[in-house]
Amino acid sequence: MENFVDIKTCFGSNNDRTIESLLSLYNDNSFLQNSILDLLMRHLKSENFENKKVLLKPNWVKHSVYEYDEICLRTNDNFLLALLEVILKFKPASVLIGDAPIQGCKWHEVVTENFISRVESLSNQYKVSIKIKDFRRVIFNPIQNSPIKDRSPLTDYVIFDLGNDSYLEPITSSKKNLFRVADYNPDRLAESHGPGVHKYCITKELFEADIVISVPKVKTHQKAGITAALKNLVGVNGDKDYLPHHRVGGVEQGGDCYPGKNRLRFWSELAVDFANRHQGTKLYWVGRKISSAFWYLSLPKKNENLGAAWFGNDTTWRMVLDLNKVAIFGLADGTISKNPQRQLFSLCDGIIGGQGDGPLKPEPMPLGIISFTNYSGVNDLAMATLMGFDIQKVAMLNEISRSTKNKKIDVYMNSELTDLKKLEQFSYSAKVPPGWENYKNSL
Repeated sequence: MENFVDIKTCFGSNNDRTIESLLSLYNDNSFLQNSILDLLMRHLKSENFENKKVLLKPNWVKHSVYEYDEICLRTNDNFLLALLEVILKFKPASVLIGDAPIQGCKWHEVVTENFISRVESLSNQYKVSIKIKDFRRVIFNPIQNSPIKDRSPLTDYVIFDLGNDSYLEPITSSKKNLFRVADYNPDRLAESHGPGVHKYCITKELFEADIVISVPKVKTHQKAGITAALKNLVGVNGDKDYLPHHRVGGVEQGGDCYPGKNRLRFWSELAVDFANRHQGTKLYWVGRKISSAFWYLSLPKKNENLGAAWFGNDTTWRMVLDLNKVAIFGLADGTISKNPQRQLFSLCDGIIGGQGDGPLKPEPMPLGIISFTNYSGVNDLAMATLMGFDIQKVAMLNEISRSTKNKKIDVYMNSELTDLKKLEQFSYSAKVPPGWENYKNSL
């Protein structure tokens, strides 16, 4: 099979490219199914699904909190259900729908009773077993300070160690543990990532599936620039103790949390570490209050924070590319093959995307596209181009652009062969995340 990115626009003219017009398409099941069927059947056959185990991996990052979350935060329910019904018509052996959202996600508010009922109805109609699974091992609500650990046994996962082949190895300190992920004990993360050691905790379902389709929501992302096909694979990792998102300290201190160096901010970070080491106890609150005090005294600007949510984040994109390597080359015994072990497909929900403070607080973006691909990296170059990003100025995209320079990947727009440059005529100028205002001056 040729490597491809196949994009369909969902608007006739820019006058139709509005939130109101595009939102109505999510309620048009005929449009959704026909569009998805057309994209899939241009590259696959019914035999790819018949009697096969199918894994669907949506973006279920978090429950709704803000006004527009239902339309731009997660993979749209109707979009996902339309894909599910298209696949069911090809008589698969079974379907599993699963994701590992953030630790504070209220699962029952994402996977609602209505959604479950509709899935069960399709299961009965097509006589195919369909399961829905939360891949997380740990749940933690910072507001309630109530960690729930080991929800699933470690035997439900495969541990991979990429060692020196990890994208993280070039930025790994040999003297101290700098890697961090919000609301997790840094000591646990140090057990997974250090010089020559880079471990990930991947759900077994990935290796048991015959065909995997990731179903991301196309959005901007505070730490990586954008989230689409590549970033959505983070949800197959079941324990975020294995997921470095940034490095503690400023750039001049060997970290990437903020520019330069700042003693007060560094102390604020250390207080956060103290809090996360004492989750579930009163000391957690002591650490958080001390952290807030130091952070306030550091006189932060409105777009600054302690989560490395800016264009200088040099950690998250490396972790994302590591996970994509594991997902494609990983074997069920925890080793990495030299040859691809499976094809990962992505069907991107970009009818209404997310812009601004993504991935958790996005605003609706009338992107108006659906894309299907078997090559996540170039797909995301296309998505970024359609969102008006300078792909050479976004670290993850710049690396993909460099590594795919001599590879043949067919890019289609509305069934016609094209290229990334020509996609610019369909671009929408997305609002960049806070901390990314000056990203074009980077790299």
